[in-house]
Amino acid sequence: MQVNPLASIPSFGPFRMTEAEFDDAVQAAIAAIPADLRAEMDNVAIFTADDYVPGPGEDPDTVLLGLYEGTPLTERDSWWASGSLPDRITIFREPILEICHSREEVIREITVTVVHEIAHHFGIGDDRLHELGWG
Repeated sequence: MQVNPLASIPSFGPFRMTEAEFDDAVQAAIAAIPADLRAEMDNVAIFTADDYVPGPGEDPDTVLLGLYEGTPLTERDSWWASGSLPDRITIFREPILEICHSREEVIREITVTVVHEIAHHFGIGDDRLHELGWG
């Protein structure tokens, strides 16, 4: 789960980018992941969405930049391959655009968020990601 790291910085309004431009930037971030690492990803789909909608019992003010939903590779057992649905990574457009003031910032934030969520697919937790600078 990628939480807005810049929530306390005042914003001058969101950076404007079309959905297609945003999707292209997400695809570029995925393509930038080394090929040997991408090849190790198993049964995971990556999507973009406008915004995260908190579920019942969640803080209604929850802001996420990205979300990993699934079973990390480190937790899969022989049972997992028997008809399991793909893991799902979602990158949220509106919160990322809201905290960025330039195209370069958007590209950087998308890259960090994609790497962060893919790392969860590999079983790397938030604490370790923060230590590594991908928080």
